[in-house]
This record gives sequence, structure tokens and C-alpha cells, in this order.
Amino acid sequence: MPPRLRLFYSALTCVLLLIPAMALYQDLSRRSDIWWTPQTMALSLTETQDRVQIYARGKPLAALLDANQLWIKDKLGSTPLGAREIGLRLNNWDRVRAARLPTLLAYAAACGGGVVLLLVIATGRLAYRGEREPVAA
Repeated sequence: MPPRLRLFYSALTCVLLLIPAMALYQDLSRRSDIWWTPQTMALSLTETQDRVQIYARGKPLAALLDANQLWIKDKLGSTPLGAREIGLRLNNWDRVRAARLPTLLAYAAACGGGVVLLLVIATGRLAYRGEREPVAA
């Protein structure tokens, strides 16, 4: 392969290699602490029963709230804590990480393939050398 074509295809492969490399970098450099449920969308105890159970002194929190055994003391005095006054924020990082895995693997495979292709082109291994006669013994 002529040096000009080798340089052209090497540069083209580098440019195409930047696409999955930048996507991979952008995905891996994203903050991991942004996956909490927003404060304004905090979930109630009944909505999160399948994901979390909270106990206080060995008793479920929902049972303690129903029996008015939890009280809040403030400037005005003491008032029983109700189930509506409790909101839970969940960290969804585990679900997001599991959903991102196939995409990250595809980006990594594309980067690996691009690097191999770049090395093959840059070293001239794709050059056609023609057929050779077998060496007689």
C-alpha cells in the first residue's frame, strides 16, 4: 500500500476511533452521585415496601407509625409522627449501572477493534504481496 494511502486510512481510522472512545470516556466520567430520587419526588413507605424495610428496635416502622409510638418534639411541643410525614429517597445507581453495562461493553469492543485496525493499517499488514512459488526441497 502506498504511504499516502496508508497515512490517509490511518488518519481516517483514528478519527473513527474517537467516536466510541469519546462516548466511553463521557459515560465513565459521569458523576455517580446523581442517581438519588429528587427531594421533591421522595417516596412514601408504602411505595417502597418492595425495595426497603425500616425497623426501629426490631419493630417495622410502619407498625410504629400506625400505633402512634413515634413522636417529634419541636418548639411547639410533641406531636405523633405520621406515615405521610416520612419520605424516602432511593439511590438508583445499581439499576443505572446494570443498564449501562451493555453499552459500555459495545464501546469498549469498538475501541479495541479500532485500535487493532489502526495497527494493521499503520504497519502496512494489509498490503497485497502476490502469490509466491512454493520452495522446493
